[in-house]
Amino acid sequence: QVQLVASGGGFVQPGGSLRLSCAASGFTLDNFAVGWFRQVPGKEREGVSCISSRDVMTDHVDSVKGRFTISRDNAKNTVYLQMNSLKPEDAAVYYCATGSAYGTITCSMSFYEYEYWGQGTQVTVSS
Repeated sequence: QVQLVASGGGFVQPGGSLRLSCAASGFTLDNFAVGWFRQVPGKEREGVSCISSRDVMTDHVDSVKGRFTISRDNAKNTVYLQMNSLKPEDAAVYYCATGSAYGTITCSMSFYEYEYWGQGTQVTVSS
């Protein structure tokens, strides 16, 4: 059974850092692209970062470039999103997702490209 579990959200002051985790079970995560998305009430889900299978490619939305890093720990079957220099506008529910295309060496930040989703983890950035 394919399962993704997102965790690591919480409350942080502006300028702070959080590391989100997306742990997979039922399949080998390194064989698939993974995306991180975020959503605030009343807005569409926004692609934040993505990583291809085997880390060939990563991408980030412009608003987080230089602040967020996406990476994998294959031994833990987990993808991380390191978020530094957080801003109030980064506050959202963050979701991880993976596609079903085996071995894809590209990644997309369109939620249409992803099939399996984690449950979301809340990130609050406030002073």
